Amino acid sequence: MKSLAQEFAVPVKWVPKQKLDSMTQDAVHQGVVLAITPYEYLTLKQLLSQKKEHSFYLILDSLEDPHNFGSILRTADASGVDGVIIPKHRSVGITPVVVKTSTGAVEHIPIARVTNLSQAITELKEAGFWIFGTDMKGTSYDKWNTKGSVALIIGNEGKGMSEGLKKEVDEMLTIPMTGHVQSLNASVAASLLMYEVFRQRGFESL
Repeated sequence: MKSLAQEFAVPVKWVPKQKLDSMTQDAVHQGVVLAITPYEYLTLKQLLSQKKEHSFYLILDSLEDPHNFGSILRTADASGVDGVIIPKHRSVGITPVVVKTSTGAVEHIPIARVTNLSQAITELKEAGFWIFGTDMKGTSYDKWNTKGSVALIIGNEGKGMSEGLKKEVDEMLTIPMTGHVQSLNASVAASLLMYEVFRQRGFESL
């Protein structure tokens, strides 16, 4: 590892374990921490400039848990998501915990940060996107028509989607459940839906 760092001109500094614990907020670091420059988010315009014929974006509505965000990014990379959109305020951004939980996926998924999600959705619609939300009531996710360019909204861990955004969607999707708990963890729900798009668009032809 030291020779690789030297090869790529990455400076190495030896510090006490307590320093690494502090830098990682007592997370598991296995004795190595990499300090990097702040993450550079895209604007929505920059993200849309990368639009494909059938793009698939995630819109994270005020997600707060960095572990959920990191897990979503990891699955997004695995399932072929083309971009993620997050709000600037009242939402988790790219933190060391997110980077670690994503196992590097944060470096491969374009992430745009916007001031207003409602305005972003309006711009996505103008660019030809169909907007889908997640709720307890709606179309079963396995009946979801994923053709064309689609954007999927994943709501806050506790409150779900904001009422304002619910008015913006073209169709609500739901994940059928049985049992006593009537909601899934945000990253688990997002994973099921991401892989439904992957299944319909390409998995069956692999």
